[in-house]
Amino acid sequence: MDGKKLKEALFSGIIKNNPVFVLVLGMCPTLAMTTTLSQAFAMGVATLAVLVCSNTIISLLRGVIPLKMRIPSYIVIISTFVIMVEMLMRRFLPDLYATMRTFISLIVVNCIILARAESYASKNAPLYAAADGLSMGVGFTLSLCLMGAVREILTTGGLFGASVSGFPQMEAGAANVFGFIVLAFLMAGMNALKSFLKESKNRKLILEEKANRLSYFGKDASLAGENSTPAAGEPSNNSAPVSVQTDKEGV
Repeated sequence: MDGKKLKEALFSGIIKNNPVFVLVLGMCPTLAMTTTLSQAFAMGVATLAVLVCSNTIISLLRGVIPLKMRIPSYIVIISTFVIMVEMLMRRFLPDLYATMRTFISLIVVNCIILARAESYASKNAPLYAAADGLSMGVGFTLSLCLMGAVREILTTGGLFGASVSGFPQMEAGAANVFGFIVLAFLMAGMNALKSFLKESKNRKLILEEKANRLSYFGKDASLAGENSTPAAGEPSNNSAPVSVQTDKEGV
């Protein structure tokens, strides 16, 4: 097991390859299901469950599925898990399911799930595929929750139905348009965060390289000093030359 590859798969979907703010995938549920935080969280968790399960199964069957039949096979596998999630929501969360039933069914053709199945799960071992699905699902859920919280606070003045008295509320049409504005600002913020983290990493690498060079040259200098130290009983190279006087009279 490659620990570095597993770590990359576990964390890449949160910031580096965030499916919403970086890869710009799944825009339909992102804009439609983020009017409230509760809907955003439910859609994110449902997508996360389908991502992890479908990635794992597709990775297990990657050597069996024919190349020309891979996309239909992926859709059949994904739709199986979507139906399971839909049945669970209908049974345990009927009110929430009634408000988002159409978009739960559309998880089948969510481009995030199909993209990860085609580009990652079908080419990697099940452990890495499951980690990638978890990472992308968590990144998608966090993105939806962030958008849902911002939109709900700015349009209704509160969260989970509790609003602050006197806070101006938007009309339905204005709130829908406002979703695009919120998405644009959050994308800009995510890109700024990525640039800051990249610059910090590059700065750290430069400092480490400078420290390594200084330690290397310091070691060379100490070795040179040791080599120039004369052995016991030998005259020093830095000592003054001894003048030999000859007795001219005795010659």
